[in-house]
Amino acid sequence: MAGSTPSGGKIRVLIVDDIPETRENVKKLLYFEKDIEVVGAAANGREGVELAVKLQPDIVLMDINMPEMDGIAASEAISAQCPNIQVVMMSVQGEADYLRRSMLAGAREFLIKPFSGEELVTSIHRVYQFAATRRVMAPPPAAAPEAAPPPPPKGGKLIAVFGTKGGSGASTLAVNLAVALREETKEQIALIDANFEFGDIGVLLNLPTNRTIADLTGDQVTLDDELMEGTLISHSSGIKVLLAPIRPELAELITPELLKHILAYLTKHYDYVVVDLWKSFKESTVFLMDAADQILLVSTTDIPSIKNAKLFFELTEQLGYPSNKTILVLNKEDGRGGITPKDVEASIKHPVTSTIPRDDRTTMLAANRGVPFVTTQRTLPLSQALFTLARVLARPAAEKESAKATAAQRK
Repeated sequence: MAGSTPSGGKIRVLIVDDIPETRENVKKLLYFEKDIEVVGAAANGREGVELAVKLQPDIVLMDINMPEMDGIAASEAISAQCPNIQVVMMSVQGEADYLRRSMLAGAREFLIKPFSGEELVTSIHRVYQFAATRRVMAPPPAAAPEAAPPPPPKGGKLIAVFGTKGGSGASTLAVNLAVALREETKEQIALIDANFEFGDIGVLLNLPTNRTIADLTGDQVTLDDELMEGTLISHSSGIKVLLAPIRPELAELITPELLKHILAYLTKHYDYVVVDLWKSFKESTVFLMDAADQILLVSTTDIPSIKNAKLFFELTEQLGYPSNKTILVLNKEDGRGGITPKDVEASIKHPVTSTIPRDDRTTMLAANRGVPFVTTQRTLPLSQALFTLARVLARPAAEKESAKATAAQRK
């Protein structure tokens, strides 16, 4: 594969599997690949982490079930210590739960054993190329920025919601934020479920799943206004929702090119577009973060969440995002964990913009009933915190008028 060879050398691969025969078989599958070099092999997760730190490979092929330390824990450790190393998970298990856990741990791909040499090599090249595009640093800002004209406003403000880990409550926050924005601004709001494998927005809003983003894919599909509006589902709150595919395997149909067309339409016709992101740096996720006007990083005050939040800010700094593009939201805060918002700010070196109080009973009932709590229990501190956040994110009047004028010119 001539176009995949890294400029400066080979793609360096570390194999981590507790079965010697598997390690040898993987080596044999890669032996004749001129642009791939196996630099080491480990028999368990702990040894794999040590070798990854020592050898600094480009990619780790990680088995999921191993003694001492399994692949999930090892992937989390590698992602924390060496964020530039990409992990491809290998497993005989193909269940959705394994895929979800692998992606949450930082894995970029998931290979089901037994796999062919072509499948293995294709995954390695795809993961390497994706990582290479993200390693390109943003150019330095132009001189005398005060003299530069401001960029033209977009028709609609794109708000991306990213949770630091599973259980952070990011999807619940995204749903209620979209409804709160509708209540506060009385403007047109669209909500996208960008967890294309395991989206929960339809459940949280009790919506039918007969229309999803998968309906916008295919060579014979023309993305005109009629199709777009027909695919969006209306919710009783007044917002419009673009649901994730009903089956995980359909997620691969959602390309950045498709997302580009979708965002162009939505930001033209809607005042605010809220996107609930999947908790990994997959190509589609990074594309949506790049396009976002504002990123809401949703964390809790436990150590794993704070660690992930810190890594997130380090990565977005490498991606060249301005510091004010991401705002930190502390969710489920009850003051009982011994870590305060001030402690979080000191650790992450980033201000906490909003604190959402913990109310497990309200959020659970709302999720089970498929009814946003901001519509049924407006006076609760939980709901009031969401309305306050919506006001923080709402555009000032002058900016709104300028954006509407720009959108009108596009029509």
